[in-house]
Amino acid sequence: MDVVKWVIDLMEAFGAPGAGIAIALENLFPPLPSEVFLPLAGFTAAQGGMSLIAAILWTTAGSVAGALVLYYVGALLGRDRVRRIAEKMPLVKVSDVDKTEDWFQRHGRATVFFGRMVPIFRSLISIPAGVERMPLPSFLAFTAAGSAIWNTALILAGYALGENWHLVERYLGIASKVVIGLVVLAIAWFVVSRLTNRKKVQDRR
Repeated sequence: MDVVKWVIDLMEAFGAPGAGIAIALENLFPPLPSEVFLPLAGFTAAQGGMSLIAAILWTTAGSVAGALVLYYVGALLGRDRVRRIAEKMPLVKVSDVDKTEDWFQRHGRATVFFGRMVPIFRSLISIPAGVERMPLPSFLAFTAAGSAIWNTALILAGYALGENWHLVERYLGIASKVVIGLVVLAIAWFVVSRLTNRKKVQDRR
């Protein structure tokens, strides 16, 4: 697997900071699998290639660094631009944006914290946080806390499993597919409900 070889080379060259770089990139490019990087870092620590504590600290720092980049992408995008985009999108209403904003203002901290432990969303959640200009200290604190839990769990799993570290990726890969499936179902439900409501309005006319 090319991505594994690349991470191995990165960690051999830089040690724990290399693992941190890999996780920072994983936050920016979600298709890169933290489910591979983190257990591999744990296995490397078990083999004496790096300190276990250093692996956890550096990967958490990498998570925060990657999330911060996406936070600023969201901040640059801004509420007004998101609204303009929503106005041009079929089946999407500006009121949908308003509802999302209201929900994020009420649950933003919990969303950022728990979102760090959900495949795919762990990267993307930084963008709406930036759009809503979530206070940066809170964003950094909850990102670091959630990321530390996720990273520590996967690194320790790789450390404990040794040469069977790849089993972590196998089972979390199933979880990722479940998340993707739920997202697809949610989008399908949204589209069908909007088309149904639009037809009802047209029939009344």
